[in-house]
Order: sequence, then structure tokens, then C-alpha cells
Amino acid sequence: MKFNYSGLSDAEAERARREHGSNAVASQESETFWDKLVGNLKDPIIIILIVALLVTVVLTIFGYAEWYESVGIAFAVVIATFVATWSEYSNEQSFQRLLEEASLIRVKTFRNGHLTEIPINDLVVGDHVLLQPGDTVPTDGLVVAGHAEVDEAALTGESEPIKKTALPDGAETSDAEVAEEYRLARAGLLVDGECVMRATAVGDKTRYGQTMKELLSAEDRLSPLQHKLSVLGGHISTFGYVGASLIFVAFMFNTVFLQGGGMEAYMAAHSGGDIVKDVVTAMILAIIVIVVAVPEGLPMMIAMVLAINMKKLLAEKVLVRKLLGIETAGSLNMLFSDKTGTLTQGKLQVGAVVSGGGERFDQLDAIPMPLRDSLGFALCHNTSAVIDASNPKDPKLVGADRTEQALLRFVTPYLAAAGEVEILDLIPFNSTRKFSASQVSGKRDVTLVKGAPEVILANCDHWLDANGQAQPLSDRGALDQALSELSGRAMRLLAVAQTDTPIDGSTELPQSLTLIGVFGMRDELRPTSHASVKTAREAGIHVVMITGDAKDTAQAIAKDVGLLEDDPKALVLTSAELSAMSDAEVKQALPHLYVVARAFPTDKSRLVKLAKEEGLVIGMTGDGVNDAPAVKNSDVGFAMGSGTEMTKESGDIVILDDNFSSLTKAVLYGRTLFKSIRKFLVFQLTVNVSAILVVFVGQFFGFDLPLTMTQLLWLNIIMDTLAGLAFAGEAALARYMREKPLRRDEPLINADMWSSILINGGFIAALSMVFLTSSVTQGWFSGGFDIGSPEAEAKFLTAFFAFFVFAQVFNTFNARTQGLNLTEHLLDNRLFSLIIPGIMIIQVFFISFGGEILRTVGLSFTEWLLVLTLAAIIIPVDLLRKVMRNRLFGDPVKVS
Repeated sequence: MKFNYSGLSDAEAERARREHGSNAVASQESETFWDKLVGNLKDPIIIILIVALLVTVVLTIFGYAEWYESVGIAFAVVIATFVATWSEYSNEQSFQRLLEEASLIRVKTFRNGHLTEIPINDLVVGDHVLLQPGDTVPTDGLVVAGHAEVDEAALTGESEPIKKTALPDGAETSDAEVAEEYRLARAGLLVDGECVMRATAVGDKTRYGQTMKELLSAEDRLSPLQHKLSVLGGHISTFGYVGASLIFVAFMFNTVFLQGGGMEAYMAAHSGGDIVKDVVTAMILAIIVIVVAVPEGLPMMIAMVLAINMKKLLAEKVLVRKLLGIETAGSLNMLFSDKTGTLTQGKLQVGAVVSGGGERFDQLDAIPMPLRDSLGFALCHNTSAVIDASNPKDPKLVGADRTEQALLRFVTPYLAAAGEVEILDLIPFNSTRKFSASQVSGKRDVTLVKGAPEVILANCDHWLDANGQAQPLSDRGALDQALSELSGRAMRLLAVAQTDTPIDGSTELPQSLTLIGVFGMRDELRPTSHASVKTAREAGIHVVMITGDAKDTAQAIAKDVGLLEDDPKALVLTSAELSAMSDAEVKQALPHLYVVARAFPTDKSRLVKLAKEEGLVIGMTGDGVNDAPAVKNSDVGFAMGSGTEMTKESGDIVILDDNFSSLTKAVLYGRTLFKSIRKFLVFQLTVNVSAILVVFVGQFFGFDLPLTMTQLLWLNIIMDTLAGLAFAGEAALARYMREKPLRRDEPLINADMWSSILINGGFIAALSMVFLTSSVTQGWFSGGFDIGSPEAEAKFLTAFFAFFVFAQVFNTFNARTQGLNLTEHLLDNRLFSLIIPGIMIIQVFFISFGGEILRTVGLSFTEWLLVLTLAAIIIPVDLLRKVMRNRLFGDPVKVS
């Protein structure tokens, strides 16, 4: 064995565990199902519903209401809270299982004189851990033997591996005095080398653990939807109380003055019991109005639309951990996005090859065969990597850094022949020489050289043409121009050349080189990135790219992805420049900030904090441990699927494919949710306004109860609960992404919605008064009986109830779209297509057979046609309102 340590004994390990703790890291406490349920019951709308339910139960006990009225409200509460709770709980449980699987990692540790594997949480201070390529560093420690290259991108955001070497013998200084080159930190990944690490800190005392503590202490705040619902709940309560008071006064005014002949006549004609009965009836009617005013279908509809959209998003590679994260995503004003793996593909790739004559090739197959063969040979035989091409489609490259990986994968077809030559001598690469060389014999006897173009080209006097023939490199104009273009695209350039001059033990760059080609490498953009960023920008989302790249590289990529378009004041800042600015200056710069280069984790947290102070709704993407606090502190955190468990745990939404385009899908569905809520509110509040106006105004026309208490509650149950579900399945329309995001403080009900609610609600109420007072309608719905007779009155009031209900049903088509096309994507909402016809059928059935419970009798076919024709008038009325709105204020559907 290369390394051999006695390690700790079991007794020493136990003593270290008592003294320094275990390697388990504190995690967020997982809420139980009941904890989540209690939290959802604190929703302001749900609280109002529960109060309404208690009042209705009391009325039922005293015989003033029917049992099914309480059941209807209770059903809405149960569905709303349990659907939301179960969706969140089941997702959280699945996520916790993933975290538990991650904690089952076993670590190669020296214990009791031999090498063994123990669970990662059992590590203690003083343990000696063997680390090999592909291993994740399990805790903080010092390298005591061997060497390694460690990818610490998860901790620092830096993509380049960092070289670590063993602590010199006898250098047992305090941990604070040890240089970074000897330190390893938890969550780093070994990409090359082999070493033994001595654990110096475990669990919460590691850098990883400290970051987790910061994550757990992050403050929560109300999502935009929760804030708006809280405000709406207060307004609904006020509306209900005012409406109830007016109904109570109107009922007593009608009873005492219009029907009773004045206060004196009323008091003289009624006993004390009759007076108490009238007052109680007025109070019950007022309380029922409060119950009707509360849209109990709203929380249930929100829960259903969240659950439905959550499943749709999962098919789009987006896992929603917290349901309200969808809605918050739809309200984003500013998004801080990582570059690597999100906007780019996350791996270095060859993007172009330039020949000595300046000709550019973007694909291997596009290179002429003789030149292609020379390039493949030069790359395969001048590398420090061990190549295993047993699987030609997925060759294994051991010991290759990111640059060599990119070069070798570009010439994959040539890797199988990598062992056909003998290496006679070589010059390894180092940062001083800036080149490597390999002298080979066999298939070709040649010295192969690759390195920085400025170094290689200085010694090149020939270049290989398309036929593989050497040509004098006398005019470099075309070559320099081509390389300048690649540099402008932030590509990393590497030149490959060959010579007949042997190395002969020298470390100097050979003279008289023949240039084979220059490779341009870059972490290429995802094919969908430019379009997705454009979509986000059209949606009014200010995208800021945060990267560890140099400023020039970051600026070039930002330009390619479309971030710097349309803003002459666009800012590209480095971390150092950002740090030199005061908080006030950063806030002032935010509207024009698009790139932060050489960024540190603290920059992300600071930007999130300052942007939130400006009242913006902030999103943050992240994958590494260093991103977790900023992801947690943002309004909606997007964790990358390939990221660390900590970041996923801190996020609201996990982008499973790390793709920016998937993130824009989350925004679209968030906006769809908000649109669905608004559509339901337009419909439901129109019902409430019209019902309260009818009951209130009806008192002054001599109608005690134009709509009975039972009818009001029935209307409330069927229109609120079932219609709420109908609006839950609305389609996600692409035009939503051409609208600007809503402000955090923007009201849930806007001016257009109020015009719809008040005009349509007022019209239904006015038409209802005409219906109730017109001799024409009384004649239409007398059923052949004498007008004024009990039989004719029963027919007439049944027809009025049917008219009122179906006017609301037809208004659902008005409410589900702001445009003039009422059938827009109608069939895409299967729930609407099933529930609305279902409501019609149920209503016809209950009106026909409701009897004394609903105060209804059967209607003839002709009477039903008349009822439906009158009710359908609400459709052209709202279309006229929309036409006038479009002319005066513009069409909200045609978003520029």
C-alpha cells in the first residue's frame, strides 16, 4: 500500500467524539405533517373561513341553518389545507430521503492499525482519511501525505482545480498558521492525485458546517402572494361586515317601515316574540351575507392550481419543494444567475480550430482529413493523461485537467490509437514554460508541442495546409485576425505544432516549428440560453450573471447570451469594484448591473440583501455550498440539480437539468397561477357583489328574501367551491411572459378586475331587480296560474333563482379571459370543461327537485329557454365593457 497509518483506536475515536463532536452537520428540522397543517391553517383566508364555519354550526344547532351549509364550508377548508399540506409534505419527504442517502457515504479511514470504511458521520478529529480521484472531501483537514488536485467550486465558485501538497514533516503548527496549499475543506472534490488527510475539524465546526448554520438562521418573509392574500383577507372582512350591517338595516327598514307602516304601527301590531324573531332573522341574514362574502374556494383553488402546476413543472425538469415558490417565481423582478452549468454547459469544449492560413473549422469533421489526422495524432500523443478507449463512445481520461479533457474529447475517434507509438522523451507542462512537448517514434517520428499561442507561434516558421503539407508561415495577417476574433469571444487559445528536432533532454522550446493548428476552447453556452434570457428580459426580469471568471471573459459571455443588449449604461463589475462601492451606490447601480465577475459568495448575499431592501422580488440560482445562504435568503431560491445537498435543501425550487430555460418555465407557471387566482376572484366577487346587492335592494322593493338564506348558501357552495376548481387548470400561455412582473405591493385586484366585478355584478343585480318587479317576467313565469297566487309566486321565484345562478355560470366564460375570445384555450383546461357543464346539470336537477329546501318547483322547457336567454345577456354586456376598455386604455391581451 502506498500509504500506511495506524490511525485512531476505537477508544481514541470515542474520546475525540466526546471532545470535538461527530461529523454530522446540523440540518433544517423537517416539519411533520401536522406542523405544516397548523401552518396552513394560519392563512388569513382560512381563519375567516373557520370563523364562518363556527357561526354556521351555531346557527345549525339553533335551527336557523341546515347541516349541509356547515358541511360545504368545512369541505372547502379541509380540501384547501390538506391538498396544500400533503403536496408539500410528500415532496419534503422525498427530498429528505435524498439527503439521507447522501449521508450514507462511506469514507476510507485508518482505524485500529488498518484501512477500513466508516460512515461519513462517524469521522472524528484526528482521523487519517485516504482520498483518491473522485472522492469528496468528507471534513476539514490537512494533507499529511501525497498530493492532489481539488475542485473546490462547490465552496468557492472557482472552476479551476487547486493543487494541494503534504504538510512538511515536523510542521505541526497551529491550524490557523497552515497555508491553504496544505488545507482541505469539506465538499471539495479530488480530480487528480492521491493523499492522506488528517481531520482537524468535524461537523458544525467545518467551513461547510458554518455555512449551514448561516443557512439555518436565514430569515423568512411572506411571499408576494401571501402578502397580497393577507391584504385581501382584511378587505374581504371589511366588505362582509359593512355588507352585513347594511343588510341588517335594510331588512329591518323593510319590515318596520315598508311593510309595518312605521315604528308605532309596527310596535302596536307585533308582540315581543315577533319583534325578536324579526331581529334574529335580520341578524342571521347578515351573518349569512358575511359567509357568502368570504371566497372559501380561493385557498382550495390555490392549493389545487399549485399541485397541478407542480406536476406539470416536474415534466419540465423542475422540482418544486415549496409550493408558494412557484407563485413567487412568477413575481420575480431580478434574478441573480450563475454562469457555469446554468447559462453554459458546464464543461470546457473546443469551439473552433484555426489553421496556420487563418481558416476556421467549428467541427472535427469539417477539417480536411490530412490536417485532421495530424491534429488527432498530436493531441493523443502529447498528453499526461492515461487514456482508456475500450468504450469508444465514452472514453475514460484519467489524469487529464479540464483543458486536456476538452482537447482529447474533440478528437475522440483518434483515442483508440493512442498507444501505438513509443514516447522517447518529454517536457512536462509548467506555468513558467507555458508549453509541453513529447518526442515519439513508431507511426511517426516527430516531436509534438502544445502550449500558449504567443509562445508557440514565436518559433513557428511553417504551417500545415489542408493536404498536410508544410507551407512557409510568412504572412500571419489572416491567422492573427482569426485568433483575435476567438479571443473576443473569451475563448482560451492553445497552439499545437510539430518539429523534426529531437528533445535530447532539453527543456527549451524547439526551433523551426510547424504549426498544425490553434484550438479555441470555451465553456459553451447552452443552445437554449440566448432565447431563455431573452424570454426572461421580455418578462421584465432583470438578469444579473454572477461568475468567478475574469472580467473580459464574463463580459464576452454576457454579450453572447444577450445580457448587454438595449442598455447603453450596462455595467460589468468585478468583486473588487463592487466591494469598493457603498450600499447606496450599489442600490443606485442595480438597474444597470448585468455582470459580476470574480465573484465571491459574500457578493451574492450582499446583492440579495440590498435588492430586497429596494422592494424587489429576488431570485438566486446556486449549486455550491457557498451559494446556499444567498439562495436561502432570496425570495425564491433556485438550486441546481447537480449541486450540493445543502444548496438543494436551501432552495424553494430545484432545476433538475441545471438549465436556465427550465427556470423560465417556473416563472411562466408562477404567472399562470397568479392569473388563475385573479380569474377566480373576478368571478367570485361578481357573485358576491350581485348577491349582496339583490338581497339589500330587494328589501326596498318589498321582497323579504328574493334569495333565501338556503339559496344563498347553496349558491355559495356550488359557485365558490366547484368554480374554484374550474379555474385551477388554466393553461400556461406564452403571452404571460411578455408582461412585466407585478410589484410586491401591487394589489391582488387591479382596475380592470374592479371594472369587471362592479359592472357585471351591478348589471346582474339591476337585471335581477327588473326581473323581480316587471309584470312581463311575472307573466312569463306564472306557469298558467293567476299572477299573485302562491303557485305563480313559486314558479316566479324559482325562475328568478335559476336566472341568477345561470347568469353567474355564464359569467365564468367572461372571467376566464381578459380578451374578447371567450373560447381561448378553453379545451386546454379540462377541469373547466368538465366542472362548468357539471354545475349546470346539478343546478337544473336541484331546482327541479329542490322543493321546500331550496324554495323551488319544476320549470317547463320554454321557461328554461327564457331563463337561459336572460342569463346569457351578461356575455354581450361584458364583451361591450372589454371593447370600451380596449379603446380607452388599450388591450391587456396584446402585450408589446
